[in-house]
Amino acid sequence: MTDTTALVRVERDGDVAVVVLDNPPLNLFTPAVFQALDGAVQELLALTDPARTDRARAVLFEARGKVVSGGVDVTFFRDIAEGPEPVARGGELWAQLLRVAQAVEDLPVPTVFAAHGLTLTAAFELSLCCDILLAAEKASFGLVEVVVGLTPSMGGPQRLAERAGPARARELIFTGERYGADVLERWNVVNRVLPDDGFAEAAREYARRVAAGPTVAHAATKQLVAASVRDGARAADELVRGVSGPLFATDDLRGAVASFLADGPGKATYTGR
Repeated sequence: MTDTTALVRVERDGDVAVVVLDNPPLNLFTPAVFQALDGAVQELLALTDPARTDRARAVLFEARGKVVSGGVDVTFFRDIAEGPEPVARGGELWAQLLRVAQAVEDLPVPTVFAAHGLTLTAAFELSLCCDILLAAEKASFGLVEVVVGLTPSMGGPQRLAERAGPARARELIFTGERYGADVLERWNVVNRVLPDDGFAEAAREYARRVAAGPTVAHAATKQLVAASVRDGARAADELVRGVSGPLFATDDLRGAVASFLADGPGKATYTGR
């Protein structure tokens, strides 16, 4: 029996929970990988729980090997299409994967995806659920489901449309082409392109930096941005009192204000409380 925890595992780097995709040689998404990803996300929900004294204060997704992922093992789609009740089974698959995608999106801490190379289909869709997408110069991306008669259904089209706009989302998916990190940075899909040399450590350092920030305030930021994207700025305005008012009762705000008044800006340290 395959040990699925080895395929997608959660490690700790100080305050950062690191999710590692490790299914050589191409990090293909198979049923076992999807199962392992589901388990890893459940672990993240526990690790980022604000009630924990040792909670993770940021999450980093990374992959081992030359590529982030070559996509989904197409035999998985064949088995559904040629098996019994393909419509029901296909719908169940997408529902499961969307639950995973939404759980990542809703984590109460900053999430960072590090793409060091080729990033196709499910891995690209997972990256779009993260708050920050970092890419190495040589990284490339694609939602190439058109080659097997599918549309991306792990949330990719709608999240790509949020970042790049509907016209770019349709273009990328209709063509099934691969796009470089520099192009997707211009399209506001990739947040930052970093040098290939030292990329892995630079991504780790970025995650450590956001993890060291005011975690409760970061959670409030995520709620307000998500509400604005989904329902508009006025809907987000309605949440401000409830999510930003409590920040005045946090240790991080009190300590940062005291540090600012005593020593000037930029010298405060945060505990995530």
